[in-house]
Amino acid sequence: MGILREDVVVISPAEKAGDPTVISVNCPDKTGLGCDLCRIVLHFGLSIARGDFSTDGKWCYIVLWVDGKTNTRWDLLEKRLLEVCPSYFSTSGIDYYRPANQQPKRLDVYLLKFWCSCVRKELLHDITLVLFDLELTIKRVKVSTTPDGKVMDLFFITDTRELLHTKERQGETILHLKTALGDILESCEIESAGEEITACSQGTSFLPSAITEDMFSLELPARHPGGLLASDPISVTVDNSLSPSHTLIQILCQDHKGLIYDTMRTLKDYNIQVSYGRFFANRRGGCELDLFIVQADGKKIIDRNKQNALCSRLRMELFRPLRVAVVSRGPDTELLVANPVELSGRGRPLVFHDITLALKNLNIQIFSVEIGRHMICDREWEVYRILLDEGDSHHVSRNMIEEGVRKLLMGWE
Repeated sequence: MGILREDVVVISPAEKAGDPTVISVNCPDKTGLGCDLCRIVLHFGLSIARGDFSTDGKWCYIVLWVDGKTNTRWDLLEKRLLEVCPSYFSTSGIDYYRPANQQPKRLDVYLLKFWCSCVRKELLHDITLVLFDLELTIKRVKVSTTPDGKVMDLFFITDTRELLHTKERQGETILHLKTALGDILESCEIESAGEEITACSQGTSFLPSAITEDMFSLELPARHPGGLLASDPISVTVDNSLSPSHTLIQILCQDHKGLIYDTMRTLKDYNIQVSYGRFFANRRGGCELDLFIVQADGKKIIDRNKQNALCSRLRMELFRPLRVAVVSRGPDTELLVANPVELSGRGRPLVFHDITLALKNLNIQIFSVEIGRHMICDREWEVYRILLDEGDSHHVSRNMIEEGVRKLLMGWE
């Protein structure tokens, strides 16, 4: 018979200011469910202060204590969490136990095209905020500034609600953009992006070898990006003595935005099931994770090579979940940001939002943007190439730009 849909996800508001909101999920299990839930929590800009995961292999119970924001749309968050729970899919005849890395449904791509009469440093971030609030996902961006100071923006987007083909949804989007941008918005159009248009939007597929070798290395660097020794921030250990049927992974590290998501996506890509886990972030910025795991065959990890490979990957993914660099592109300055793509094909949420916010805070104008996916070191990466305004990039040092962007992406602001 199953449980009622409204019991699958329960969001309990904070009892008083400063207390966390509690999200409880009670549903049939699937490998990668924790990753999917944590990605959605990250997408809504929430940080997980504490978490408990437990499952018997068929049914799971997950509790997340999250620090919310005053403008969090909790009803929408509940709806999005329900959509990844197997019990919700079962009402539509979809199998509970879909493969963990099954590709998500391919959504239609639309071209959002508009002209603005003048350049404004916060323009791109303002647009990104509007699209985020409307649940429109940015796939690619082409920003062009003409010699007379006008801006033409091309956003290739998908619609989470799958309604952008309707006049009502298009009208709602254009109205929100006009409200946010005011008189500088001269024209705005939305049209379906056919395969030919989408192909032409890809931009260059070439990345300089010097960039790929340094930026996408899978080896831990000698020093932390912030200057700390690489041996300082992360400890990942394996223990097979505490449970007859599970391998215990213990992680001690510095907290960052999306840390639980980064852990869970790594385990999901390895097709590893978390049978029980707990997470706690202390007030000093440190985190502790205890995860009792099994392989796809339901057995603990005995092979020492597999243990070492998993620990090494976890250290790297938690140490460098995103790659940030400021480089020369001919005579110009270019900001590069990259994040690994899940085997399921999903990218990291809010990356472009945070990049534009960081550059806005640094008072740096964006001249052009390219977003694309590249196979590097046998992994797929989502790469953001942002060409910075020549005048603005000179009054802020490259180290300050890189540090400012990285800190905001990691939640260290």
